[in-house]
Amino acid sequence: MAEDCILAIDQGTTSTRAIVFDRDGRPRASAQREFRQIYPADGWVEHDPEEIWASTLTVSRAALRDAEAKGLTVRAIGITNQRETSVVWERDSGRAIHDAIVWQDRRTAALCDKLRSPEVEQMVAERSGLRIDPYFSATKIAWILDNVDGARLKAEGGDLAFGTIDSFLLWRLTGGRVHATDATNACRTGLYNIHDMAWDPELLRLYRVPEALLPRVEDCTADFGTTDPELFGRPIPILGMAGDQQAAAIGQTCFSEGSIKSTYGTGCFVILNTGDQPVLSRNRLLTTICYRIGGKTTYAIEGSIFISGATVQWLRDGLGIIKRASDTEALARSTQSNAGVYLVPAFTGLGAPYWDSAARGGLFGLTRDTGPAQIARAALESVCYQTRDLFEAMAEDGVRPKALRVDGGMVANDWMLQFLADILAIPVDRPEVPETTALGAAYLAGLQAGLYGSLEEIAGQWRHQARFEPRLAEQDRKQLLQGWDAAVTRVRTG
Repeated sequence: MAEDCILAIDQGTTSTRAIVFDRDGRPRASAQREFRQIYPADGWVEHDPEEIWASTLTVSRAALRDAEAKGLTVRAIGITNQRETSVVWERDSGRAIHDAIVWQDRRTAALCDKLRSPEVEQMVAERSGLRIDPYFSATKIAWILDNVDGARLKAEGGDLAFGTIDSFLLWRLTGGRVHATDATNACRTGLYNIHDMAWDPELLRLYRVPEALLPRVEDCTADFGTTDPELFGRPIPILGMAGDQQAAAIGQTCFSEGSIKSTYGTGCFVILNTGDQPVLSRNRLLTTICYRIGGKTTYAIEGSIFISGATVQWLRDGLGIIKRASDTEALARSTQSNAGVYLVPAFTGLGAPYWDSAARGGLFGLTRDTGPAQIARAALESVCYQTRDLFEAMAEDGVRPKALRVDGGMVANDWMLQFLADILAIPVDRPEVPETTALGAAYLAGLQAGLYGSLEEIAGQWRHQARFEPRLAEQDRKQLLQGWDAAVTRVRTG
């Protein structure tokens, strides 16, 4: 008898991946493809939606072929995606009217500055849980409507559709039949009221976004339609959807209040489950939806770091000092200390808890002895220091986690995870399946498909692969952090 499985489409910032998971949460087939990063101007980041679509089709078909060759049957599809990245397309043709504006993009910083006032910021935070910042989709949509000829008029007439990447892929996968998203992606636009669970009229007016442009919002587990039979040879139901960081929290089975995970991909994102009540941070963290299942909303506090794994990509593609991301571990191990070298990777500004759009990266403490090893170590350390900044903000909100579950491509690096445990002064746990973003999407689709009976059943599948205990002397930890804090101060503009 064929074994039932789920295909997870994980559309990330630098690559698209498709993984087929069995009912036990084990990856059985996979494929991955990178795509171009487009930088039209300082602080601008774009993707070609057609490249995203082509990569999605390619890896999905490859993973399906591999799974079927092993005698597996894909019952359903789950989608997870880079959040906030914004696409506007024509409803009749499905053609995007502009490149996708990526979550990292800072082109709307001046517009955000213009919109800000204490009263408006409070209103935005109370309704959406977010800040007024270029990171979120709202000002990206407004920019497209104001800078593409005729776009605003067409949007107001209902001829255009907006979506984060999940919604764009759903439209394409269903042959243009379904324009929808889920609550975790909707809540990252800056337009969604996380209390009323609806697009908010006041926020729409603030950002000048026509409601006719927007998708309907579903639970994370829902009937999102079926794929066009021509794409995969048969229709496959799409039953789960969540933004990448929420999907990772689900993959890490963070279902209990107080559970916490940190994902290290292109950026770094810490999500803390706060249960059925939204908690407004007093320290510039975000209030967001963790997941919505069966009409019940679970909330979270989130800290967002714009650049983590992208720093390693910069070492490879920008500086050429490594050939593979894995080279950083050996380089870091080859040094006795950081030799006073600090890298602040504010390539597109600083995220939480600083929210400084104008900040730019800096490399400090260079001497004639500084080489690739010291720079690579500084890059890895910067990810850990930024995580500590988020934990400090959480501590001021009264939250002090006792352990951290980690995932994402960077967590294969043992040196980095040991340094992370040392800097946070708490244990760091790595699961057996590090790509929990895709696993979370598979769990959602599997739950809707009936492969799982409850979240408790899913939670029982979490498997521990390694634990990293802190072992750095407190005096040494404080000294390292003093150097980091000084470096951050030097790149900040506000």
